[in-house]
Amino acid sequence: MRVKYSLLLVACSGLLACSQNNQNAPSAKWLLVDNFEQPLKGWTKADTDNQTQPYVANPQVTKIEVEDTTKGINHFLIKKPAEKGIVGNRKALSYKKLPKTVPVGETYTFFTRINVASFPNNHAFGLSNLEPEQINVHGYDAFEATLRVTDKTESNGLVNTGALMVKTDKGYSNIQNYAQAQSAKPLDTNSWYNIWYVVNNASVKMQGQQYNVYVQGGEFKNQTLVYKNATFRMKRERPLSYFLANCNTGPHKKPYGNGGLRYDDIYMIKGVNLTNPIR
Repeated sequence: MRVKYSLLLVACSGLLACSQNNQNAPSAKWLLVDNFEQPLKGWTKADTDNQTQPYVANPQVTKIEVEDTTKGINHFLIKKPAEKGIVGNRKALSYKKLPKTVPVGETYTFFTRINVASFPNNHAFGLSNLEPEQINVHGYDAFEATLRVTDKTESNGLVNTGALMVKTDKGYSNIQNYAQAQSAKPLDTNSWYNIWYVVNNASVKMQGQQYNVYVQGGEFKNQTLVYKNATFRMKRERPLSYFLANCNTGPHKKPYGNGGLRYDDIYMIKGVNLTNPIR
């Protein structure tokens, strides 16, 4: 039984100029990537930098779990780089081919729900324009539009807060609470967030290879624009074809932790569309 959640909609602003009516009008049908209400199908799991000691084959945890809510039973995906206490799995990749490829020059809106099972952790998810063999080789550099959840300390001493992050030309940046002119707060654990990322796959010359992000959840009671013009990681200007998730325990000397991230209700639709596909 699928659980649907409702939300208040607000007019969007940012990546593409369009009217509120055009944004919220269901002019096309949302395409399902996965809602995890059936056994995992079409997903590839690859631990491409497995440095566990003693060695643990296939250490990542990527499986369907269930929750009992007031609206019924809901299934979701839980992803962790390894079970608690196991470190050294540096790239736990999970990816699935999109139901429709996003051509160069087009804009699509993606919807994903996430829920932080626990900190500390280090997770990233988003879109790739590489094929599986290349994703396995490139790891984090297989991403284009990227969202990140982590409270790890960077090698330069920067301490991440656990706020949702986006990719920019200067590294990662926290999403923003523009109304309060400050970074967003850390994500609440055991709480679902709705995320829309409007992905412009036009060329850099045409002001593409960028994405805007909207969130509902936590401090954002209503759907809210939280980042304008985040940039693709690599800007390869190729068709986007895979949803990709990656996580990392960190090295043995300074492990990050194995906190899990829950995923549910991954959808995509052509154009800028800020409706909720699971209402």
